[in-house]
Order: sequence, then structure tokens, then C-alpha cells
Amino acid sequence: MTKLASFGRPLRAAVIGASGGIGGAFVQHLCGLEGVDVVYAFSRRAAPKTGNCVAASLDYDDEDSIAAAASLAKEDGPLDLVLVASGLLHEGPGLQPEKSFRSLDAGNLARSFHVNAIGPALAAKHFLPILARDRKAVFAALSARVGSIGDNRLGGWYGYRAAKAALNMTIRCLAIEVARNRKEMICVGLHPGTVDSQLSKPFQGGVAEDKLFAPETAAGHLLEVVDGLAAGDSGKVFAWDGKEIPF
Repeated sequence: MTKLASFGRPLRAAVIGASGGIGGAFVQHLCGLEGVDVVYAFSRRAAPKTGNCVAASLDYDDEDSIAAAASLAKEDGPLDLVLVASGLLHEGPGLQPEKSFRSLDAGNLARSFHVNAIGPALAAKHFLPILARDRKAVFAALSARVGSIGDNRLGGWYGYRAAKAALNMTIRCLAIEVARNRKEMICVGLHPGTVDSQLSKPFQGGVAEDKLFAPETAAGHLLEVVDGLAAGDSGKVFAWDGKEIPF
């Protein structure tokens, strides 16, 4: 397990989407690290406080709840790390990855953009101002390799691909803006690989056994990537193995 040695101590972190597979694993990893002061675990259904983990509600459908979550997190000082672990690929029989343009549906596209791009953008709006200004601080959001335009060879999955591409552009814009006066802040996208979670469950058939990661393994990989980030990496998207993914 990475110790996040590149960050100062005491370390204060927040995980948005903490009830998901990777989000929950992020919380577990962070709460077990020496020198971590507090981990804010945000999700639509907050769990009770345990140890140095403070669980609270945050709902992308309600921007006021995002603002309230940020307000809670800043009460005892700035954050060092914000991890946005939310994502949506399918949602019941009505919302599935499109195999053809004939399957495009306005409501499904809007829903995918809302969870995969708009929600993380609003999280950045409220959480970037409460990140530390005098030391390394990271805002990282789960992206996906399929959101890369340059890497797209198969097509399909229109809504998910387009929403993750929009997220990548948002990350690039955030990085450019914050670099003007906050030189040590880093904004990145993270691709976890294929993780054994509800999001990927229906699509694991062709995945090699050694490339299907448990959530705990995926979270560990990504935290190692985060630990190795420097200011020059801001605005980029990195895979679980630390390799940069082209936009």
C-alpha cells in the first residue's frame, strides 16, 4: 500500500462517490494510512462516522449538497486530496452502452453526461477552493480509456465515451486555470482499468484474469499514481500503471 509520502502531514482527504466499489476502497486505504487526519466519505447515502472517517451526503442532482459537503470538509482546514470516484455506464435495462447510433436517446445521453461530466465539474467548482495552497494538493477524477478520442478504434458506447471525453477536457481546463496562481495544485483524470464492480459486471467476459482488478487493488494502483504526480502532470489523464493516456 502506498504511503502517499509526497503529501504533507497531517493529510486531509475527501472521496466523492464513496459508496461505490473504487470509492469505498479509496476510503479504506486512506483511513488506514499513518498521518491521515480525516477522510471525508461523500455519497448520496451517508454512513455513520467511524474512526477518522466522516461520512456525509452529496448528491449530483442537488448542487447545494455539493456546496454543503465542501463547507463541511473545510471546517478544520484545507484538503490535500480530493478523489472523485463516481461514474455511470449502465442503469437498468433502459440505459445501456449504445452499440449503434440508432440506439441514441436524449435522456440517456443527458444522464450519462450528468453523472460522468457535469457532477465532477460541479465538485471541482466547490472543492478546488478548499484545497491547500502552500503544498502539493491533488484533485483527481475517475476517467476511462474509452474517453480518449485518439485511442478510439472500436466506436460505440457513445454516451459514456463522450461524457468521459468531456470530463477530460474539464480537467485540462481546470489545470490551466489553477496553474495561474496555485503552482503546486494538480488536476488529473485516472483510468482504473477494468475493475470487478457493478459498473463493469456485464462487460467482463473478454477481460483477461490478470487485468480484472479487485476494487482494493485498483484503488492501490491509483493512489500510487497520485503519489507520483508532479505539477507538470496536471491536466493529463493517467492509467492505473502510471502511463499517460492521450486525449
